[in-house]
Amino acid sequence: MLVFAIALKSAKVARDWEQTCKIFERSIRSVCAQTASEFKAIVVCHEQPKIQFHHPNIEYLPIRFSIPGDDIEKKRLDRRRKVFAGLLAAKKYHPTHTMIMDADDCVSKHLAEWVKQNRDGNGWVFNKGYLYEEGSNFLFREKKAFYQWCGSSHIIRYDLQDLPENTDDDRIDYNRYHRPHAYIMDIMEKKGTPLETLPFFGAIYMLGHGENVRNFANVIRPKKLLPRLKKVVVNYRPLTGEIRDDFGLYSLEENCSFH
Repeated sequence: MLVFAIALKSAKVARDWEQTCKIFERSIRSVCAQTASEFKAIVVCHEQPKIQFHHPNIEYLPIRFSIPGDDIEKKRLDRRRKVFAGLLAAKKYHPTHTMIMDADDCVSKHLAEWVKQNRDGNGWVFNKGYLYEEGSNFLFREKKAFYQWCGSSHIIRYDLQDLPENTDDDRIDYNRYHRPHAYIMDIMEKKGTPLETLPFFGAIYMLGHGENVRNFANVIRPKKLLPRLKKVVVNYRPLTGEIRDDFGLYSLEENCSFH
């Protein structure tokens, strides 16, 4: 079984809580569209989001951690602490693998099926994925190092993960356990438990929706003009119905009742 661990920011630090809930609802709909039923999604949060979507495979895990405020390092710590709380809570579901997922991204509906068919694998890194700027009719295709950009980019066998005993102690040094997503592949390789490459596009990294701090242009465009033009021409793809269906991607302005 695959368990998704999702850390949701607090309403008290969101720029717009209503928008945050809309973004999260799209993401959790994407997760729950899996073609295999053997999955769970654990959402770790201060406040349960106000959404219209419900699914029996979702667990909301309320926590009492202090709310981080505007300090970026404290926000990162809050996310790590929530992620580890979700990973620890996953144990009761006896997962073969877990995936840390950002609360604004969309994922392929084939992930749970892939894990079901390959339950003995160490895990997978997403070399291939899409970058999407909110409201666009196009996506940017990344085929070589998607995991360097997006946090929703690894599936790891549960028994290979180094986890704290609990997340109740404010003095826990989460840097000891935290693996930055850009380096997880190298870390697992050095431990002798290398990850394989997921053979299909695994996720869509969402940008420009108002709650994301990264600038889309800075992510995809090299500084020099000719490499920039080549990269854009070669890798932009139209947002087709097939991609929408695979990842559950829809405009935040759309009516979601058809999902």
